[in-house]
Amino acid sequence: MNDSALDRVIQSFAAMPGIGKKTAQRLAYFVLNQENRFAVDLADALREMKEKLRWCERCYNISETSLCSICSMTNRREGLLCVVEDAVNVNNIERSGSFDGYYHVLQGVLSPVNGIGPDELRVNELFARLDKDPISEVILATNPTVEGEATAMFLADALADRNLKITRIAVGVPIGGNLDYVDEITMAKAITNRRPLL
Repeated sequence: MNDSALDRVIQSFAAMPGIGKKTAQRLAYFVLNQENRFAVDLADALREMKEKLRWCERCYNISETSLCSICSMTNRREGLLCVVEDAVNVNNIERSGSFDGYYHVLQGVLSPVNGIGPDELRVNELFARLDKDPISEVILATNPTVEGEATAMFLADALADRNLKITRIAVGVPIGGNLDYVDEITMAKAITNRRPLL
C-alpha cells in the first residue's frame, strides 16, 4: 500500500528527535493549512541549509565557510578549549555569555551499544588539535548522561599524560529548582560538586 503525501510528511516529522506521532501530525496539518508559499519557503530553506552548511575545519561546529564564526574570532582565549557533544551545545554555552575560549565539537558521544566508539567521533581530530594549538585547559562539557559521562571519562584518561588542566562542567540542582523534584543522580552530582561559600 502506498503512503499518501500527508503520511510521508508525518513520517518525516516523526523521524526527528523529540517529535512523536501526534506532534508530527500537528506539524503536517499546520503546513497543509498554510498558504502554498509557506511550504515552498520551508522546502527551500531546508534545501539551502543542506547545500550551504558544512563542518568547520577547525572545531567541527556548523558553518557556512571553512571556519565557523567563533573560530574566526581573534579576541577569544586561545588556551581555553571547551569540548562539547554537538553544535546545539555550542549555542547554549554561547548564549550564557560565560565562556570566551574556543570549542571542539565531538559530533556525538561514546555509545558501544549503538556501535559508536572513538573512531566515529571527532576524537582523533581533538588530539591532533591539542598537538598543534597552544591549549592549556580543556573543559569537558558533555551532557551529564551515562554516555556523556563515559565520554568525559574516556577523554580525561586519554589526556591525562598531557601537560593540560582537564576540567569537567559542574552539574547539579538548577537555579530555581526544588529539591523535592531532583532525581538521585542529579542530587549526588550536586553534593559532589559543592563549593565553599566563605
